[in-house]
Amino acid sequence: MAVPGAARALRALLLPLSPRSVPLTPRGPAASYGTSITSAKIQVNGVNLHYQQTGEGSHAVLLLPGMLGSGQTDFGPQLKSMNKQLFTIVAWDPRGYGQSIPPSRDFPPDFFERDAKDAVDLMQALKFKKFSLLGWSDGGITALIAAAKYPALIHKLVVWGANASVTQEDVRIYNGIRDVSKWSEKVKKPLEEMYGHEYFAKTCEAWVDGISRFAEKSDGNICQELLPLIKCPTFIIHGEKDPLVPRYHAEYIQKHIKGSQLLLMPEGKHNLHLRFAEEFNKQVENFLL
Repeated sequence: MAVPGAARALRALLLPLSPRSVPLTPRGPAASYGTSITSAKIQVNGVNLHYQQTGEGSHAVLLLPGMLGSGQTDFGPQLKSMNKQLFTIVAWDPRGYGQSIPPSRDFPPDFFERDAKDAVDLMQALKFKKFSLLGWSDGGITALIAAAKYPALIHKLVVWGANASVTQEDVRIYNGIRDVSKWSEKVKKPLEEMYGHEYFAKTCEAWVDGISRFAEKSDGNICQELLPLIKCPTFIIHGEKDPLVPRYHAEYIQKHIKGSQLLLMPEGKHNLHLRFAEEFNKQVENFLL
């Protein structure tokens, strides 16, 4: 879910306010954001994927956004303020989101695996031999799968707002945001401007249907069996006031990834990396060093 404005507004709706806590040639000219963030597209797995890149550090980091999200919309404070001497930061738009349209977004049973392969293949196309993953919400699930399936490529892993299964309680939460006409105008407007009302509404409904299908399995499994395969250092962050992802999910992930760390932010909500960006960036940079 996206955009500094849109993402924050959307989360303000979903999460009641509270206090705290390539060198392959890009297709088309790279646009410049400010003086230090570039934007381009590159073909990966038959799709022109949009990405932003900043920093000159030797440690490459990929930022993976949430539902309806994109790099620029979900990670403004990270693109702007993470240490650009230590890190090279890439933020991508998954297929069907942000500026990676076409294709239209869809949600087949393997959509998380598809995103994981796209993300890893994007970084390889950009000539990064090894890199770390920072994944939020759906992007956190994608990052978990990528770290498990492509261990030789992943240096370190940070996830927040992620879950490895879907419960009936989760489905009730998801259905609460299905109908975008019930969202406030302040929330809807930026996303409608990005996607158009029809695409925005259709994609949100399709996402709810797609992720709810996991709950039809007896264990609600998305990627539980992959967690023990994750061998890289892993840092899980959870906002204790996150009404979209109950604490149980963060604790389950920490329990099943050997040696992983869990940080609980008492006042954090789903968008803790935006609301508490300075603290989040500091914690993450210290872990990545």
